[in-house]
Amino acid sequence: MPSPNPPFVTRTLPYGTAAIAEAAALIAGGGCVAVPTETVYGLAADATDSLAVAGIYAAKGRPSFNPLIVHVADVAGARALAAFDDEAERLAAAFWPGPLTMVLPVREGSGVAGLVTAGLPTIAIRVPAHRAMRALLAACGRPLAAPSANASGGISPTRAAHVVASLGGRVALVIDDGATQAGLESTIVAPGARSILRPGPVTAAMLGEGYAAYAGDAITAPGQLSSHYAPSKPVRLGASEARAGEWLIGFGPVAGDDTLSATGDVVEAAAGLFEALHRADASDAAGIAVAPVPDEGVGVAINDRLGRAAVR
Repeated sequence: MPSPNPPFVTRTLPYGTAAIAEAAALIAGGGCVAVPTETVYGLAADATDSLAVAGIYAAKGRPSFNPLIVHVADVAGARALAAFDDEAERLAAAFWPGPLTMVLPVREGSGVAGLVTAGLPTIAIRVPAHRAMRALLAACGRPLAAPSANASGGISPTRAAHVVASLGGRVALVIDDGATQAGLESTIVAPGARSILRPGPVTAAMLGEGYAAYAGDAITAPGQLSSHYAPSKPVRLGASEARAGEWLIGFGPVAGDDTLSATGDVVEAAAGLFEALHRADASDAAGIAVAPVPDEGVGVAINDRLGRAAVR
C-alpha cells in the first residue's frame, strides 16, 4: 500500500475553476489539499476514504485520538451522516452555512471512515460558508474531512503562505483565496448537552440560553488538547510590557511590536490573532508576550487559543 504522505512539490493556485477542478481530482485520487474556509485554511480529504484520512493525520503529525471535522454542502448532507434532534435543527437553521460545528451521534452506515471520528460514537460536522470550500464540496460530491492546514499543535493558518510554511512538501496543492475572515476555528457545540466544546466566532450569547463551557477531560471534539495552536517560542500572557528578548503583541492601550487591535475591538483581534502569532514566531525574538484581552464575547475564544498556545 502506498504511503499516505509522500514528499510533494507543493503548488499554490489562486481560487478559480481550474484550481477547484485540480483539487477535486487530487481528492478523488485519495489525496488531500489545502483550501480556505471562513475560519482558517483546512486540509481536506474524502471523509469516506480511510487511506485519504490517514494522509491528513500523516501530513499534520496529528494524534489519532483527536477527531476531525467533516464538512458537507448542506443540512441534508449533514442529516445523512448524523442524527439530528430539535436543538440541532434549530442551530443549523440559525448558523449554517457558517462557523459552527455540531457534535452529534454518527449514523450507522454513514460511510465515514473510523479515523475521522477517532473511534467515538459521534461526528463533528458543519456546513461551511466560504466560496472555495463550498465549490470544492460541490466538485467532489463527497463529505470532506478538513482540520486546520498546519502541523499538529502549531499556529493555525489564515493565509496560503502560512500553509506552505507549515506543510510545504507534505501537501500537493494549496488553493489561495486570500486571508480568512473569522481568523479563528469554528465554535464546536454538543447540542444535546448544550455544551460548548470549543469557543469560537459563534459566542455563548449567540447560541442561546443554557449553553456553557464543557468541563470534562475527555477528548470529544477537535481542538481540545491542552497544548495546541502553539508557536515554536514560549508565550507569556497578560503582559503589559515586553521583557528582554520578547516580541510583544499588544491590544487596546497596550502597544507593542504588533497589535491585535489598537482600538480594543475583540472581533478585529480574533481575525488577526493567528496572523500576529505567525509574525511573532518569525521574528528574531526569543519569546512572545501577549497583552490581556477581555474574556467576553469572541474574546473567550481568543483566550482559549492563547491559553493552549502558552502550554509547553
